[in-house]
Amino acid sequence: MKVILLQPYLNLRGGVERVILKVAQHYDASIYALEYDKSKVFPEYNNIDIKIIGKDVPLSDRLPYRASQGFRYGYNFYNIRIKEDYDVLNPHISPSEWIRHRNERVLWYCHTPPREVYDLYETRMQNRSTKEKLIYAALVGTYKLIAKGITKKIEGIATNSNTTRDRIMKYYGKEAAVINPGIDAKEFSNNGDDKYFLYPSRIVANKRQDYVINAFSQFTKMSKKRYRLVVAGTLSKDPEHQKYMARLREMSKGLDVSFKTNLGDGELKRLYSNSTAVLFAAMNEDYGFIPLEAMASGKPVISVNEGGPRETIAEGKTGFLVNSPSEMAQRMNAIAQDSSEAERMGREGRRLVERKYSWDQFFGKFDAALHEIAKK
Repeated sequence: MKVILLQPYLNLRGGVERVILKVAQHYDASIYALEYDKSKVFPEYNNIDIKIIGKDVPLSDRLPYRASQGFRYGYNFYNIRIKEDYDVLNPHISPSEWIRHRNERVLWYCHTPPREVYDLYETRMQNRSTKEKLIYAALVGTYKLIAKGITKKIEGIATNSNTTRDRIMKYYGKEAAVINPGIDAKEFSNNGDDKYFLYPSRIVANKRQDYVINAFSQFTKMSKKRYRLVVAGTLSKDPEHQKYMARLREMSKGLDVSFKTNLGDGELKRLYSNSTAVLFAAMNEDYGFIPLEAMASGKPVISVNEGGPRETIAEGKTGFLVNSPSEMAQRMNAIAQDSSEAERMGREGRRLVERKYSWDQFFGKFDAALHEIAKK
């Protein structure tokens, strides 16, 4: 089957980029992207046929950074016609699904409706100037209008979790098949406990590293043992993200917190393997690879009781779901006091990942979805 993937950017090492890589490898597929930085993605992308498409849009450079980026993405995917032969087009991050405007046979693997447009719209607008608010409001209104029309035409939608499926129904009124991404459990291991809690995630406000630092501050006051907090993740040049990072550093003064940014895959897996437990605080996360990677590493997970982690973490067996920083601190303290319980939860988590979250299971369902749409 000839599959072509579409993605606005390839310049991160995250869960989305891992899924796109696995799909491209499985189908020996090309990827059409507007931005590609091979120094910032998984090295396996060097073996993928990546075609850089699109063009600059007049006046877009006069808009705020994220608005300019979104405007250029939308304009290009809306207007591109794919000339080479294919069976199915497989867009990922929005607005790559706008490829449907001038092309047919689209299976959109929706990692989430763009949260800056929908459920995080008010949160993001709080930190913008009056001028920026006016610009974003106009662009978001236009986006929603176009997205509604495009989504009606799309032949099929698949997604990563029940959480995202519900968002797709809420914002687009469309059904989506839930196909959980897999994980290569064999690539992760447990190499002991070096007495630190780890929160690995992109450093952006909706990942709520501030929540975890707050919890760690409370934990240090109740714990009889000395532990560290390691915050690790990709940090972009986006001014909003840089401002948030400065805030996190200010919050961490006086605490044993270290920040590790833009790490390689191997270094991140080493951090997992030597941690005491893994923390997770993203705001209503779509799916969440981090809890799965933690469990594959044989580590308990302490996550906020929101979004995708509620579907993957077995409460009290592979980790804990908490409702406040103080509750997270209490669970951290419980794990610090009872290493045997932490080890038991880690073993249960590893078994869960091996049983339920393989790539073979993913591709069994994904392949069936593609064949429903492919040329007959």
